Amino acid sequence: MTAYPPTGKFRRLLAAGVLLLLVTDQAGALTLAELLADQKLTPKRFAALFESFQFEFGTEVQEADQFLKTKRGDCDDYAVLADYVLSRHGFGTKLVHVRLVGRVAHAICYVNEDKAYLDYNNRTYFVNLQKSGSSLREIAEKISQEIEGNWTSASEFTYDYATNDKTVVRTVIKTSAPALDPDVVALKEKNTR
Repeated sequence: MTAYPPTGKFRRLLAAGVLLLLVTDQAGALTLAELLADQKLTPKRFAALFESFQFEFGTEVQEADQFLKTKRGDCDDYAVLADYVLSRHGFGTKLVHVRLVGRVAHAICYVNEDKAYLDYNNRTYFVNLQKSGSSLREIAEKISQEIEGNWTSASEFTYDYATNDKTVVRTVIKTSAPALDPDVVALKEKNTR
């Protein structure tokens, strides 16, 4: 069978089909307003909405609607958005960066009520919430096991979309005594009051 180059008419139809797919894909993009208005939103449901997103490393956290529109981003974009949206739906959340030997740091959003975290690496699986203890050390150990890496430190941080500021709240160093971890100490102090 001989293959012939596509005719002008076929090329125009193909181009129109590709354009239609692109427009349909963009039209189906979520917005931040829609996520905030979703009365049935849970962490599991949130994670499922990101199955078709592609990984694209960025040096800065994207604006929420830009990330949602392009469906491309990294763990910081996803974790920060999860924290922002889920906390406004009444969930207790915290952002965590885990630094790994020879790799870029990895960010997740921990959800207290589920005793689990949302991880951009696991959003396409049936189990899209990773169960973990709530301490920074426990989270770092779990992430380290999941990606087969060696963690060096883990930090809880906050992010403000309005100012683009990341603020470290507390940090745990792997080689420090676990009893001295700042989040463990803070919890003990809170429980003795």
